[in-house]
Amino acid sequence: MKSYEVNFDGLVGPTHNYGGLSYGNVASQSNSQQSSNPKEAALQGLAKMKALMDMGFQQGVLAPQERPDVAALRRLGFAGSDAQVIQRAAKEAMPLLVASCSASSMWVANAATVSPSADTADGRVHFTAANLNCKYHRSIEHPTTSRVLGAMFANQQHFAHHAALPAVAQFGDEGAANHTRFCRAYGEAGVEFFVFGRSAFDNRYPAPQKYPARQTLEASQAVARLHGLREEGVVYAQQNPSVIDQGVFHNDVIAVGNGEVLFYHEDAFLGTDKMLAELSGKLAKVGGKFQSVCVPRSAVTVDDAVRSYLFNSQLLSRPDGSMLLIVPEECRSNERVWQYLQGLTGAGGVIREVKVFDLKQSMQNGGGPACLRLRVALNETELAAVNPGVIMTAPLYDSLTQWVENHYRDRMTENDLADPQLLLECRSALDELTQILKLGSVYPFQIN
Repeated sequence: MKSYEVNFDGLVGPTHNYGGLSYGNVASQSNSQQSSNPKEAALQGLAKMKALMDMGFQQGVLAPQERPDVAALRRLGFAGSDAQVIQRAAKEAMPLLVASCSASSMWVANAATVSPSADTADGRVHFTAANLNCKYHRSIEHPTTSRVLGAMFANQQHFAHHAALPAVAQFGDEGAANHTRFCRAYGEAGVEFFVFGRSAFDNRYPAPQKYPARQTLEASQAVARLHGLREEGVVYAQQNPSVIDQGVFHNDVIAVGNGEVLFYHEDAFLGTDKMLAELSGKLAKVGGKFQSVCVPRSAVTVDDAVRSYLFNSQLLSRPDGSMLLIVPEECRSNERVWQYLQGLTGAGGVIREVKVFDLKQSMQNGGGPACLRLRVALNETELAAVNPGVIMTAPLYDSLTQWVENHYRDRMTENDLADPQLLLECRSALDELTQILKLGSVYPFQIN
């Protein structure tokens, strides 16, 4: 039976704006308060989805959230009609309104952690929605995320869904941005790789001093238990605290894995040699041959990696066994990074080709190609059980492009977020989107 790694990309929402909400994310903070272009952002994301589909990769789409989140504002004490809630929040607590309007759900690498059926005790694909409790604007995402994933992967014979972990600091969970999987083939048992920034209960693990470590060891262990993973099929590794303090807020800013390959920066982890040996040993027991590609700090600094998002890339397997690296335009603009990539692809190793995409609207808010996609390994039977409305096709691409053209603004500033009309525009767009993607009622305004 054939198996695939399907990339489900996040569709950028109509309220895409530069609120500067993500402390520890250098791009998010440095571009705060700039004018954004939601229409351009959504079209850039769709162009990447279409291009990967045209290259022969399995591609899906994950719907955005309802924003502004008026219900969240009501929980914080703002009362009245929807328009009154928005106007009062704009007047009394603009930062809370900005947070309630964030389109950060576009970065679906944070939506959930996914374990394929070949790894789990019950032979189903398991999803655990991430609580994202380190940042308020992201912590309000998981209820809708769970409903959307449930509508996409509804067949209980093949798919199992878990609620987000307790929303407390000890179980901070940022989803697949700190998780990857190594395997010989997507349908075979593999080794799941969980990367954490700190431990909540064991002070033997160091922690960063400047920026928060968003993923805890305890959260990663809990997800592994929920998914029924075998101890011999799991490896835990700690992020280097010093790179977190340099803006590496998730592991996918400093490393990316696929198949049998880990592509990482020399300074990414603590105890690197021991971790690599454990990955190699455990993968060998399930028939795989682990390969690591280390980028030395002498060639690419951590600052280069953060500014270019070299590692926030998609590492994709070609039919001939070689790999393709999908990177943002910012990699070509960085002389050291581009020189390294030219040498990498010319060296005859496993990574043979680099393709560049313009994702400026996302990049300016701190998310690159890897942030925009949630990877789900599926065999043929499981893929057939996925809601077909969310699998990218040429007609769906055309429909979504027209949908964006019809519903999205081409300019968004903080003042625009205070316009009650924006909520009506967003709801109208999402109501139509759920029909295009055949999701049913997944948004609060559709349910309540």
